[in-house]
Amino acid sequence: MARALVEVLLLGLVGGVVGVHVLLRRLAFLSEALQHTVFPGIAIAFVTGQSLLVGALVAAVATIVLLGLLARRPRVDPDAALAVLIAGAFALGVVLVSHRRGFQRDLTSLLFGRILAVDTRQLIETAIVTVVCVTVVAALHKELVLLAFDPGGAASLGYRTGWLDLALNLVVALVVVAAVRALGTVLVVAFLVTPAAAARLVCRGVTSMMAVAVVLALVCGWVGLSLSYEASVHHGVRLASGATVVLTLTAGFVLLGAAAAARSALARPRVAGRRSVRGTRTVNR
Repeated sequence: MARALVEVLLLGLVGGVVGVHVLLRRLAFLSEALQHTVFPGIAIAFVTGQSLLVGALVAAVATIVLLGLLARRPRVDPDAALAVLIAGAFALGVVLVSHRRGFQRDLTSLLFGRILAVDTRQLIETAIVTVVCVTVVAALHKELVLLAFDPGGAASLGYRTGWLDLALNLVVALVVVAAVRALGTVLVVAFLVTPAAAARLVCRGVTSMMAVAVVLALVCGWVGLSLSYEASVHHGVRLASGATVVLTLTAGFVLLGAAAAARSALARPRVAGRRSVRGTRTVNR
């Protein structure tokens, strides 16, 4: 439980920071694609007894390179290419795992993760990925924000937008690779998209979005893991830890959305009242 908590906190930190840029650049579908296309690499590493991190990383880099090549073909639709890659890669991973005995149990663990089976080596690898990703995002923060809001302006100022896109895609791939072993290939995108999407409902600045996304990811990760532990150990109700964490993140998104809606509803009468007062003053003048 202690190692699982540290893993969740690390993933919440890096997911909250990187997820804001994913949201600003509309890369949620790319993150969804990566979490599925890394599955063959994980399956090959699992079957051969190699490192799941290395297998997932190789598959993620191959996906980014392949998507970059397909994007240069004018007749290839990017969304269609992503859909084909998701379906083909996912099917390939299932076929590879199905050759083993007890493949259904192995397939379940690969799809939904084994966060309670995190070991010290995995924690160290996740910590390294977190440091690398946060450092890259911090170093390129200004350029990435400019590219998100004004791609033409970034290009006119001399920034190499292609390299910036590649750097962000590689960072997203690293986060997916780090999280997929703990959460599986189905639930990873929640750590990248949900905290940032929730923060966007209540924040206007990019920095404040990152801060709220990180806090939400950390709090919901801790609460979800604690709920699954209490229910499973003390009440005899077995709850999957990774899925419970994701549900807690979703609940946080709903609560922040409700808070944002309530704030907007309360602000409307005030704005209407100010406009009425201004109109009355103008008539009197």
